[in-house]
Amino acid sequence: MSLIHHPLWLVGFRPFFLLGCLSGALLPLAWAMFFSGHGGLPASPVSPLQWHAHEMFFGFGWAILGGFLLTSTKNWVNVRGHHGAGLIFLVGAWLFERLGMALGAHWPPSLFLLSSNLFLGSIILMLLWTLIRHRKQDSYADNPVFFILLPAFILAKQMMLFGDFKAGSDMALALFRLAFLVMFERTLTQFMKGVFQVQILRQPALDMAIKLLGLLLVGGFLLPPPVSALLSLLLAVLLLIRFAFWKPLLAARRIDIGIMYVGYLAIVGQLLLVAAMAFTHLGTVGTVATHLFTFGAMGCIIPAMIVRIANGHTGRKVVFGPLDKSVLYLMLAALLIRVLVPQLAPEKYLATVHAAATCWLLAFVLLGWRYTPYLLRPRIDGREH
Repeated sequence: MSLIHHPLWLVGFRPFFLLGCLSGALLPLAWAMFFSGHGGLPASPVSPLQWHAHEMFFGFGWAILGGFLLTSTKNWVNVRGHHGAGLIFLVGAWLFERLGMALGAHWPPSLFLLSSNLFLGSIILMLLWTLIRHRKQDSYADNPVFFILLPAFILAKQMMLFGDFKAGSDMALALFRLAFLVMFERTLTQFMKGVFQVQILRQPALDMAIKLLGLLLVGGFLLPPPVSALLSLLLAVLLLIRFAFWKPLLAARRIDIGIMYVGYLAIVGQLLLVAAMAFTHLGTVGTVATHLFTFGAMGCIIPAMIVRIANGHTGRKVVFGPLDKSVLYLMLAALLIRVLVPQLAPEKYLATVHAAATCWLLAFVLLGWRYTPYLLRPRIDGREH
């Protein structure tokens, strides 16, 4: 079997979920070491904080989001999707970006610029090509939101690296938040019906208002702070109204479903914190709103998504075994350690950074150990991809 025909290159989630497990295990641990003064990146072209935020959003985050979208977009429009040489190129570009972010300080500026944009620019073009070319057979009428969302990631990245770091970070978070909001509508409806045989509220006007507010907040850094805070509060209220009709007590009976609701509430909490800090003198230890999103939404939802897709899209039954559930509990522990404990015991802040990073390390090592064999082998049901 030639390299290009290896099962790893059959569909996007395979190589990128592997990269996501690798980066999810190592990046938080590396940051914990740098943060406590042990080691560093002397040849990085950016500050340590820039490196940390960029790598979590555009290294780890986009490995997972990229793998998910490469897989889901082909299903949305019912085409073969990008595979083979295209995926090999994207993985090479992702690795090139990691090298540039760590060692690019002494590179020619043009080479660093290439390394920092090749992966994101290429994968976004490939995703948009799929969605636009096959728009007439698209299963979702609201997919044009990706025509705005995906290119906006490029702008957020440039701002993080070369412009207003805070605005770029806020924009990147808002873009991931919008992607999750779209995903919730499509997946939780299916999960609740499949597991509990119940329908949850899908009110088109409410759903559209939530997506439009989420899209508007992508440019929240351009608005007067009170206006942005009010919009955040309004979005949180709409999300809570919908949450009340999504049968959360029923969902809580199953950790594999309930953790998705935890991620949903983490988004609500992040929005409420942003509003509260704008209108009050609320003091917090650390960047709580940001870490509530990264640990509560990204950290809780992504492992569950990996388990579902790695099983379902390799022809296996989607079942969360004891090891899968232990991963989810580790991520819940990381959320509590990183967000709640420092507020109660500020003197333990450094210890919480290390403890939370250790939870991520253990969780993604376990995920990688369990699912790497699945991702490297053909589907067990005889289908090609």
